[in-house]
Amino acid sequence: MIMADFDRWTRERLEFPETDGIDSSLNGIQLGDSNTELSKMAFAVDACMDAFRRTKQEGAQALFVHHGLFRGPAFPLTGVMGERVRFLMKNDISLYACHLPLDRHAELGNNARIVGELGLEDIEPFGDYKDRKIGFKGQLPEASDLESLIIRLFGAWESRINALRFGPSEIRSIGVISGGGTREVSQAIAEGLDLYITGDASHNIYHECREAGINVLFAGHYLTEIFGIKAMAETVATELGIETVFLDIPTGY
Repeated sequence: MIMADFDRWTRERLEFPETDGIDSSLNGIQLGDSNTELSKMAFAVDACMDAFRRTKQEGAQALFVHHGLFRGPAFPLTGVMGERVRFLMKNDISLYACHLPLDRHAELGNNARIVGELGLEDIEPFGDYKDRKIGFKGQLPEASDLESLIIRLFGAWESRINALRFGPSEIRSIGVISGGGTREVSQAIAEGLDLYITGDASHNIYHECREAGINVLFAGHYLTEIFGIKAMAETVATELGIETVFLDIPTGY
């Protein structure tokens, strides 16, 4: 399969049109030759030099990331950004990015995979972002404490994980928006959820959450966004027959 065919497959598989007009990221091929033949792809959360070097070491022709190089307004390719682009071009590595489509997808997305890991039932879309639902909410079949839910998701309570414990100790209803969904906590409060899970922590919502009586789990931007990348790596290998490798490059945030 060549990169152009992979791009067409991904746009359909992850429903790119659903986030057209609301995602500032340049989703799709960000750098490289559309005719590149793909036999191996690397997958990582972030487009960074560590990921680029490891992609080269793995002998992969392309790197698929959640956070690409080009997000928001255009900027000059100088300094660190210039070095990144030069490395990719010098080593014939294509870069493919998928931001919001990989957050909101109902099967392969970060949020869907998190609620799946938690075993939630009665799952529904949740969390308006520019008039589109990008997260999910649901109910636990049995009430659980926060520590048990963290173990279920991450295996242990890591130092990067923080929580606001202002809601019930026995949790049933949960809403999830991965990454930078801090401001959307107001929607979780409005829906009366016991727990809201997102990535980034923020001083600005502390008092709102305390006064509303809701638990909030700040599980880290990186930790909440490895789910979709891993799911895509598995799916590409299974459905397209391309060898894949997941590059774990945690940031601690």
